[in-house]
Amino acid sequence: MASEDSLSSNPLLQSFEFPPFDVVGAQHVRPGIRALLQQLEAELEQLEKTVEPSWPKLVEPLEKIIDRLSVVWGIINHLKSVKDTPELRAAIEEVQPEKVKFQLRLGQSKPIYSAFKSIRESPDWKTLSEARQRLICAYYGIRVFSAQIKEAVLSGIALEDDKREEFNKIEQELEKLAHKFSENVLDATKKFEKLITDKKEIEGLPPSALGLFAQAAVSKGHESATADTGPWLITLDAPSYLPVMQHAKNRALREEVYRAYLSRASSGDLDNTAIIDQILKLRLEKAKLLGYRNYAEVSMATKMATVEKADELLEKLRSASWDPAVQDIEDLKSFAKNQGAAEADSLTHWDITFWSERLRESKYDINEEELRPYFSLPKVMDALFGLAKTLFGIDVVPADGVAPVWNSEIRFYCVKDSSGNPTAYFYFDPYSRPSEKKDGAWMDEVFSRSRVMAQKGSSVRLPVAHMVCNQTPPVGDKPSLMTFREVETVFHEFGHALQHMLTKEDEGLVAGIRNIEWDAVELPSQFMENWCYHRDTLMSIAKHYQTGETLPENVYKKLLAARTFRAGSLSLRQLKFATVDLELHTKYTPGGTESIYDVDRRVSIKTQVIPPLPEDRFLCSFSHIFAGGYAAGYYSYKWAEVLSADAFSAFEDAGLDDIKAVKETGQRFRNTILALGGGKAPLQVFVEFRGREPSPEPLLRHNGLFAASA
Repeated sequence: MASEDSLSSNPLLQSFEFPPFDVVGAQHVRPGIRALLQQLEAELEQLEKTVEPSWPKLVEPLEKIIDRLSVVWGIINHLKSVKDTPELRAAIEEVQPEKVKFQLRLGQSKPIYSAFKSIRESPDWKTLSEARQRLICAYYGIRVFSAQIKEAVLSGIALEDDKREEFNKIEQELEKLAHKFSENVLDATKKFEKLITDKKEIEGLPPSALGLFAQAAVSKGHESATADTGPWLITLDAPSYLPVMQHAKNRALREEVYRAYLSRASSGDLDNTAIIDQILKLRLEKAKLLGYRNYAEVSMATKMATVEKADELLEKLRSASWDPAVQDIEDLKSFAKNQGAAEADSLTHWDITFWSERLRESKYDINEEELRPYFSLPKVMDALFGLAKTLFGIDVVPADGVAPVWNSEIRFYCVKDSSGNPTAYFYFDPYSRPSEKKDGAWMDEVFSRSRVMAQKGSSVRLPVAHMVCNQTPPVGDKPSLMTFREVETVFHEFGHALQHMLTKEDEGLVAGIRNIEWDAVELPSQFMENWCYHRDTLMSIAKHYQTGETLPENVYKKLLAARTFRAGSLSLRQLKFATVDLELHTKYTPGGTESIYDVDRRVSIKTQVIPPLPEDRFLCSFSHIFAGGYAAGYYSYKWAEVLSADAFSAFEDAGLDDIKAVKETGQRFRNTILALGGGKAPLQVFVEFRGREPSPEPLLRHNGLFAASA
């Protein structure tokens, strides 16, 4: 048992204005989380004794319990993502079941359930704000109330005792399996290292990649490595993997790296195959316990779509994308043939990215690498913040030093309204750190906006967000120079952060991104990406980091034209992920005659022009659906793309060059999509902004696929 002394100095148990990221270590996790859970358990018991069906006697104390756990657990979970160590991992793994057990106990409390039920059935129900009604629905894990409270409430609270015990075991096990899945992916990614000493083997790779490979070699003990003379170390992290696939002339190297990437976490100690099967089996059991036919129905209970509606959209987009995707491959073959490529007639997976890049360069004369000097991170952030000021009337100002950080590279910002009052804060962690940080880009919450959690002297607690990317770090005295895709990624994550930070909702449990239906949550992020193609916005970003010269106009026009380059193929790729996800969660029977890989191959017939390799094991690293929140929900990227393209078309309709109209439309977007949080149904919010229900036509038009669908 931890001593009182050590607990009193444990940073996880202190009260803080901003989390003490600089001092929390693995040694604080076990004693800190256990003491916290004990404290919260006592508070929950007290609440169960005194609960009444009223906001102050039910929801407010409940929010305090939920918030405290999510903030503290959020700290250690965040550190695991950005500053992973074996000790931290082991500590989290040990206390995770105790935390899940408490969450289940909280979600299945009969006195709380009964109090909510009394509110629901009282004549006062109709007088509650929509946000408060949705908060109560969310507590039950359902979208809206039918005449009777849905029996199959998703927390398992309505189950008989023995069934509820079974449900809880499943939840515990699923949490463990998801952790193990993502650890295997991280370890498998880290495991692959290819050291190259002969420069001929990496011909075609740009200086930025060679610099990164040399930096990686130095970190592994090759002190004298340089970009020019090597040695060079290739890994499977995205900033290393992508340049090899795009630029390496050495076809054998591309094949080796592609096969390694595709088979991550599919063999030996790190094999995720059995884990996937177990996850799918348990999800199906959970669905049956709750009275649903399959796990996709459970997932859709808290989304805008239904399984049928999602299928319908995916098929509509698939049929619009197939012929253009077939044409993409034909174009690549004839281009490769003209270039005298020996592989022209038998182009396969490790050739597509390479030849697409060559065709794009020749067709639009755009070389991603040559564009990097125009996209230096400081300029990109300045332009992004400038756009936010124009559209939403906010100022983003540096606030480094105000909050503790986990690494000296982290930036901290304050968001101020037009009167100069702080409305939110956020951390920005931009660079790739392969040895300790998981790959990808994400936004997460630190604190949500909340009236109940306000500190003394203020009326509301302000929201705080994380924004994390994995860009190429600065090399020497060069700033981080970004690809255009990385620019889009920063805009994307900032869109998520804006919805979290600009919420006007004061009910903490439905503020910001909380309680927004999952298939609507990508709307603001994908909406922001559209601005990367808006001339004035792009020109304000694209300044050469040395000369200050603006991106030439003809290059901008080519970027715009290149936007629809291979749109059919890129669309099909996302549709394949979405379709295989829905298939696995609707029609697949764990332990049946079909394996998960059979399902993948079956889906590929209609979604991949070049059939997958027999040894394709991409499912083993498909973290979105096996270790993220996208199970039976990957379709939501496309669903939200429809919403976001249509939202952007409101600005096109108003006139993108009419600054007054853009500001007015931006203000309307802020007051609806960004302000209302999870307190109002997303379809209503969209209609309030757009004046009508969403249409897929703007998306097909933006992607150049409209003719195909018509």
